[in-house]
Amino acid sequence: MIKTAFVFLMLSATVLAFILSDQELIMARNKSDLPKMENPRILIRKEARTLEVFDGEKLIKTYKIALGFAPKGDKEIEGDGKTPEGDFYIFTKNSKSRFFLSLGLSYPAIEDAKRGLEKELIDTEQYDLIVEAINEKKMPPQETKLGGEIYIHGDGNATDWTAGCIALKNSDMKELFEVLPIKTPVRIEP
Repeated sequence: MIKTAFVFLMLSATVLAFILSDQELIMARNKSDLPKMENPRILIRKEARTLEVFDGEKLIKTYKIALGFAPKGDKEIEGDGKTPEGDFYIFTKNSKSRFFLSLGLSYPAIEDAKRGLEKELIDTEQYDLIVEAINEKKMPPQETKLGGEIYIHGDGNATDWTAGCIALKNSDMKELFEVLPIKTPVRIEP
């Protein structure tokens, strides 16, 4: 009886050790490959379908991306399917996104607001609210005719399928989400 109990305890300990080591392996695989960065920034190249992560001037990693369903050209109005071009920053991190995880971008930018005012897509009050939000590194108004709710998010990069956002594989999005802070600069080039 004592031998049986001893064998059972030894087997249980072995199984438990295996389970724990397997969980540690899974956790290690899920950790970000990106190092902690002092000066992170993102460069998105639409034509190349890449998102590059830099620490200052040093390229750290490149990811494959998908864009809006009408990827050529700069975003002009809500619903055009274009991914905006210009300089933005991350204003929020959403861990409960319907697209896995997401990083909110500060679109519309001041340049977009100027264009919108000139084309009478927005009024002076909306223009002023956009400028104020950008100057304070906050979320600009998202409900104007210029469009809004532009995110870097998960759920796949196989084809251009978003309404204007930048999409990555979920594993890539997890890496970015874990490391990039709010206010990280993001440049989107044609």
